[in-house]
Amino acid sequence: MDRIRKWVIVPVLLLPLPLLAADLAGWWRPLSEINAGNTAWVMTSAVLVLLMTVPGLALFYGGMVRKKNVLGTMMHSFTVAALVSVLWMVIGYSFAFTPGNAFIGGFDRFMLDGMGLDQNRGMTTIVNGDGTVPESVFMFFQMTFAIISTAIVTGAFAERLKFSALLLFSGLWVTLVYAPVCHWVWGGGFMADAHTPVLDFAGGTVVHINAGVAGLVAALVIGKRLGFGKDVMAPHNMVLTLTGAAMLWVGWFGFNAGSAGAADASAGMAMAVTQIAAASAALTWMLCEKMAGHKPSALGMASGAVSGLVGITPAAGFVGPQAALVIGVVTAVAAYFAAVFLKRRFGYDDSLDAFGIHGFGGIVGSVLTGVLFSNAIFGGEATIGAQLLAQIKDVAITIGYSVMMTYLILKIVAIVCRGLRIDHDAEREGMDVSIHGERIE
Repeated sequence: MDRIRKWVIVPVLLLPLPLLAADLAGWWRPLSEINAGNTAWVMTSAVLVLLMTVPGLALFYGGMVRKKNVLGTMMHSFTVAALVSVLWMVIGYSFAFTPGNAFIGGFDRFMLDGMGLDQNRGMTTIVNGDGTVPESVFMFFQMTFAIISTAIVTGAFAERLKFSALLLFSGLWVTLVYAPVCHWVWGGGFMADAHTPVLDFAGGTVVHINAGVAGLVAALVIGKRLGFGKDVMAPHNMVLTLTGAAMLWVGWFGFNAGSAGAADASAGMAMAVTQIAAASAALTWMLCEKMAGHKPSALGMASGAVSGLVGITPAAGFVGPQAALVIGVVTAVAAYFAAVFLKRRFGYDDSLDAFGIHGFGGIVGSVLTGVLFSNAIFGGEATIGAQLLAQIKDVAITIGYSVMMTYLILKIVAIVCRGLRIDHDAEREGMDVSIHGERIE
């Protein structure tokens, strides 16, 4: 009898162990293996996107201001790059990409706690959805998006904001405005989980509309530059601006094609349509200048190329070459109208056309994405009517949230910093000397 118990009961008791071992093995085994090619491409893309801000946007903006403000303006981009990097590490990434609720993420990656050498497991994102890229690489890639989004806003209030106000505003904005909107679209928030999710491949709503609208609010709240509309405020060095625009153009391939999260056919198509949209928009802007009775300018060429890049950003992984051509042309016409006629009609001082190019261009590009997308390219089953409605709805929500929160943040900053603007004497002298104690000879 004892021998029977030994050969019957013991095997029965041991039976669950292989199942438990298999379960434990499944728990330890990564969801998918890290892919060297995908990792190399996203790492390269992240560096390209960082290049877009420093030195790309710094040069682009720096060349368009007056000589007395060039260092102060370039310092905006460099300072934002440093500040946002730290804040993204501390809380921004966690708010944007960890599980939370429909509005904002949680604290799972506070101070990047728990992020090791394993790949990104279980993140609900457009980028890195298959988990073949290390989470550290994905985090850094998304950090560069947060950096350039915040830096874009600074173009709207160039030449007149206190440095202390810049620091506080940028820190609050990236944490309370950028990170939540990023979560809505890419981190599993309500725009991603909707019946018809918003199509935003690389940042039409998250980056350009969000930042451009914030720039417009800031320009209105801070007020116009001294002498705006009376004094000549022509760009002091178009060589810097064209150099910066060239860096933006090249870096944008990391912005758009890198958002595929892999070195695959989707990245290849995103790269192709990015070039087509940028080129067609640059030519269209010069044509608009000619039709308006002006000579084709270097500033127009640069502005047109950037507007086309803005327009194709939300659509890059969802459209083909023909649609990209249309998006480039239409976005350039719209951005030209906003930067030249709309600004003049309403008299606001959007110094470097952050709203005209990024905000207005982003709105047009996002809406066009809802019309020109191709299910065959991104593997969806959307209909034009439903998708267009979703695009318009989510664009409107992003605009409303960015307006409300940016205005509130500016009011808080004004109280804490005892005003937003440098005083009149300092503004006349220029930011380079009055704020940084340096000048260009």
